[in-house]
Amino acid sequence: MDGTVDRVVEEEGSTRGSFQTDASLSGEDERRDSDHSQRTHETHPDDERSLPLRDFYPYIRCALCNGFFIDATTITECLHTFCKSCIVKHFFYSNRCPNCSIVVHQTQPLNSIRPDRQLQDIVFKMVPYLEEDERSRIYAFYKQRGLGVPKPVASPATCAVKPPQRQKKDMLPQSVFTIPSELDVSLMLEFVGAEEGIENYKPLERKYVRVSGEATVRHVELFIRRKMELSQNCKVDFVCGDHLLEQCQSLREVCNTMGKNALQDGMLVLHFGLVLPAQ
Repeated sequence: MDGTVDRVVEEEGSTRGSFQTDASLSGEDERRDSDHSQRTHETHPDDERSLPLRDFYPYIRCALCNGFFIDATTITECLHTFCKSCIVKHFFYSNRCPNCSIVVHQTQPLNSIRPDRQLQDIVFKMVPYLEEDERSRIYAFYKQRGLGVPKPVASPATCAVKPPQRQKKDMLPQSVFTIPSELDVSLMLEFVGAEEGIENYKPLERKYVRVSGEATVRHVELFIRRKMELSQNCKVDFVCGDHLLEQCQSLREVCNTMGKNALQDGMLVLHFGLVLPAQ
């Protein structure tokens, strides 16, 4: 009997010891889980680390002016983006993309560009005060020239007090490079050569011009004289089709007289040459 009681006591003691051992093991597991979760929480911010702004320069700066995009504009042929003023000025002298040299359009490269307002919004959010500074420059531009400031462009004082709200698409300020409706005639000026004895003139770099239909052949001649730096001892003759044009003729009159035969891709083609005045 006493031996049985002793075995029971020993078994109970061993059972209690096993319970204590299991409890201690479970506590260690909890501590390990807690340490692991804490380490995971401490390393999580490294997964979303912030990057310096210069790492994004290749995506938010214009390759022509090397500044941040202003009025970001994308070429539809190759999807390269530039400031609108930069790419418009570039197309005055070339019809190729400044980045990849692809021919954007043979005659009207400006028809193959589109505003990228989403990218512009991203640039304004990434670069502090850029939008505010640009609005201030636009405001000063109109004020210095005595022009009416467009309504969406707030004054510098208003910008400093209250950040400008995002305008709707139809309320965005129109670009200063928008072609006015009265410039309704597109010209292609083809130089056919100069008479012997005429020298020291510059080549005509810009042969595509958009002008008013009320302009005369004389106006076109003055434009060519200024661009090619012609002397007064030479004469500029213009031919459209097979007809020699008079200086008093308006371009709209030339279009109506010559008809579609004088047009190429919607542009009025004028051939001109430099000749010596008759003695």
